[in-house]
Amino acid sequence: MAQKMKEAFQKMAQNMPKGGAGSGGGGGGPGRGAGAAKAAGRAVGALAVAGGLGYGAYNSVFTVDGGHRAVVFNRIIGMKPFIYNEGLNFNIPWFERPIVYDIRTRPVNLQTLTGSKDLQMVTIGVRVLHRPDPNHLVWIYRHLGLNYDERILPSLMNECAKAV
Repeated sequence: MAQKMKEAFQKMAQNMPKGGAGSGGGGGGPGRGAGAAKAAGRAVGALAVAGGLGYGAYNSVFTVDGGHRAVVFNRIIGMKPFIYNEGLNFNIPWFERPIVYDIRTRPVNLQTLTGSKDLQMVTIGVRVLHRPDPNHLVWIYRHLGLNYDERILPSLMNECAKAV
């Protein structure tokens, strides 16, 4: 049995074409593999172009939800002076980045320990409702950043609590 298998493999090896994979790929003669390589290269190129166009189309729009406004930072000119309202808005991918602000009224609570006139320590809680002015969002972003409420409100609230 083993002898018959050995003879079958030897006959198969004698019938195989010499030269391996470089002789034209599959017995079709020399030069046939070059056309397939060109087609594969074109397909990869077309796929890359389609992917780039899809990426550009997907990232060229942004949505501003209700109760929010957006300002746009441009990598070339800096902050654009426009405020973008709710809805679908357009930008240039990679060059422009939208920054979305929540302009709804939000509460902030602060508890502070203060002294009374008779030198007793009193804990006072202050609750402030605040919202940014939608017409000044560009100025707020340039000078205070996104966390404007964390930077400004604690000191103002402490002063108000001490005055009471």
